[in-house]
Amino acid sequence: MAILVVVESLDGKLKKASREAVSYAAQMGGEVIALSLGDTDQEELATLGANGAGKVLTVAGNFASSSDAAEAVSEVMKSVGANVLVMAQSAKADMIGGRVAIKQDAAMVSNVVSLPDTSNGFSVKASIFSSKAFAQVEVRKDKKILVVGKNVLEIKEDCGTASVESASVNVSSDNKIKVTGQEKATGDVLLPEANIVVSGGRGLKGPENWGMVEDLAKVLGAATGCSKPVSDMDWRPHSEHVGQTGIKVAPTLYIAIGISGAIQHLAGVNSSKYIVVINKDEEAPFFKAADFGIVGDAFEVVPKLTEAIKALK
Repeated sequence: MAILVVVESLDGKLKKASREAVSYAAQMGGEVIALSLGDTDQEELATLGANGAGKVLTVAGNFASSSDAAEAVSEVMKSVGANVLVMAQSAKADMIGGRVAIKQDAAMVSNVVSLPDTSNGFSVKASIFSSKAFAQVEVRKDKKILVVGKNVLEIKEDCGTASVESASVNVSSDNKIKVTGQEKATGDVLLPEANIVVSGGRGLKGPENWGMVEDLAKVLGAATGCSKPVSDMDWRPHSEHVGQTGIKVAPTLYIAIGISGAIQHLAGVNSSKYIVVINKDEEAPFFKAADFGIVGDAFEVVPKLTEAIKALK
């Protein structure tokens, strides 16, 4: 069985979530073929062999349009004889996956959180209702598209390398969508891709106190985020709003400072591997979801935590 995995990169480096997707496919068994759309360094792509890919195919070009990307993925999926397509969860993956599902007459499952159960057919566990519940989804189509959530499995790492080959596709854009420009988010660490996120809430009392959040984030090499009320009051830009109606994150470590933990915020962070909560209110709902909690005044705790981390470094 051939499994095709679409991988994404940022500034020439493969995204961690894409490596997780390749590792996921490798544990399914069968031949794992990674597909990179656009320009990524071949040496970087070859490292996917350590994550379980036997071969990497590259398609040169600008695939800003999801319809063009879907056409390319569908064509490669057909040419390699893959019955399963795996992608890491993202807005882009959902748009591409839906289009490929129509082109390939495939069944698609998003937010997958487990390896397939093939003991009686083919089924996967998926998170639903903003990760408030789970569903066991039976997939009956011959062709399957699995969009895998972040932090589902550990990244497989060994000393292997994958061969890298160019693939040719014939993309006939319908010209209904024309990308006239792209504006990328800026910052030392981008929130959607961050491995560590430090977020602040109304407990910080005002934008003038955000320096300690930024100091902690800098020493950790983290991105900064905030709760919805904070962005609504213009203390922080809306691009930092984390939650159900903002950016959903799934870092290895999420640190919440002065955030009570409303269900809308939890829906955007509950895929984090570890959650640390700092709040002086010991009854704050966030503590119920936390792996580690500090009951204390953030204005005292955070500077001491930052200095302790600096000393360790």
